[in-house]
Amino acid sequence: MELYGKKSKSLSQKAIVIVAELIFIYLVYEILFKDFGEVIYSWFGWEAPQGNYYRNTIVLTFCVTIFLRFTFMMLYLLKREMPTEEVFSVSIAFLIYYVGFSLLAANSHQSVSFLDYLGIVLFLTGSFLNTCSEIQRNTWKKKEENKGKLFTEGLFKYAMHINYFGDVLWVTGFAFVTRNIWSFVIPVLLLGFFVFSNIPMLDKYLKDKYKDQFDRYASGTKKLIPFVY
Repeated sequence: MELYGKKSKSLSQKAIVIVAELIFIYLVYEILFKDFGEVIYSWFGWEAPQGNYYRNTIVLTFCVTIFLRFTFMMLYLLKREMPTEEVFSVSIAFLIYYVGFSLLAANSHQSVSFLDYLGIVLFLTGSFLNTCSEIQRNTWKKKEENKGKLFTEGLFKYAMHINYFGDVLWVTGFAFVTRNIWSFVIPVLLLGFFVFSNIPMLDKYLKDKYKDQFDRYASGTKKLIPFVY
């Protein structure tokens, strides 16, 4: 799947993703605050979920926050074409984030405590890193004098793919809030996807486009995690 190099508004593709997300958020509400969670649990022969109201509220708030943030980024910041394959993969990812995390959280009856607050901090930090870095790059690229140049400033001076690191952080924070050990499979898989698939693909595109600019940037900047990797 070719993701980079082609500019397009892709409004129909983006509309599909937005509608899918709204459906998923409705399902989240039904799972956490109505009876749909019990129905799904019964399909697998599991005991009825015994969730915590305050945790469920945090989970729903996370989902709405992700939706608003991603919709803004997709409609305002994303300038490239969104292929049909990406529409499918992104929709599946949000199904996992919204419905998957909600089902895992639905049976977490523990009171809200330090781990949940840690999850909230990670979620907010990751959301900030991801969205703010994208806004910084978009603002910089709009300037005529920056055409043909690689953006290496702002948050991107701390890691070449600081926006992806933000994604890993907020997904990890979401996993903490569910208080379910199985939730951590999701951020681990996401990290693996970035390290072994998306980052190598994007780096190849950037090297082909910016050549020496990219080499200089890559030689002095961490790949994903600031000061670490």
